[in-house]
Amino acid sequence: MLLYSAVDDNADRIVVPDDHELKLRITYEYHDAPTSGHQGREKTYLLLTRDFYWSHQYKWVRKYVRACEVCQRVKPAPFSQAPLQSLPTPSECWQSISMDFVFGLPPDNKRRTGIVVFVDRFSKMVHLAAVPAEVTAKQTARLFVDMVFRHHGMPIDIVSDRDPRFTARFWQEVFELLGTQLSMSTADHPQTDGQTERVNRVLVDALKSYAHSFQYWSDCLPMAEFAINNSVHVSTGHTPFYVNAMRHPR
Repeated sequence: MLLYSAVDDNADRIVVPDDHELKLRITYEYHDAPTSGHQGREKTYLLLTRDFYWSHQYKWVRKYVRACEVCQRVKPAPFSQAPLQSLPTPSECWQSISMDFVFGLPPDNKRRTGIVVFVDRFSKMVHLAAVPAEVTAKQTARLFVDMVFRHHGMPIDIVSDRDPRFTARFWQEVFELLGTQLSMSTADHPQTDGQTERVNRVLVDALKSYAHSFQYWSDCLPMAEFAINNSVHVSTGHTPFYVNAMRHPR
């Protein structure tokens, strides 16, 4: 096995011989596999070059992604959006989170039609869970404790465009679950900075790309979450996994 060390990071990569079928098989795993999530050209290239190297690799990836039938079918054309409200940038992981919901999905086997999306505003890491259309503040609080608090502790604030009455009840339920009255230590910001909106668009595209592989969209949520967290984010230059743990997942 021949290893190649890049000048910029000294990371070892496997040098792939000029074998068309081998390159196709490798690229498939880094683009089409459920844990890759049919990411775009740049993210696929950055993920692939973490482990492999061959000549004219970027050109190869660009051609491969452009020819991907699934991507062409499920991903809309790029569009411009209005400027987003600027919020102070947190200084560490899980200090500030965004919370949002995606609704209108086909009912799964448990009649759930939505997804709650938690985003760490520093690392851009996401946690996802399927929810019913009539999800309550109490149910959301339980998911927050299980998916965010259990792994990362209590954030200083939360950004959400949900009804303030919902978020007030949400935090009441959270602190009841934790058995504490120190609810004033966490603040609500009833607006959005676009963190979850961007994740939502990527998530919906990923779910569409998984449609041929899974009977229910909720079955592929773990793979979609992994794919998002394992992709380089343009604002940090790193994957959410790497920003959180200073290493890439295996």
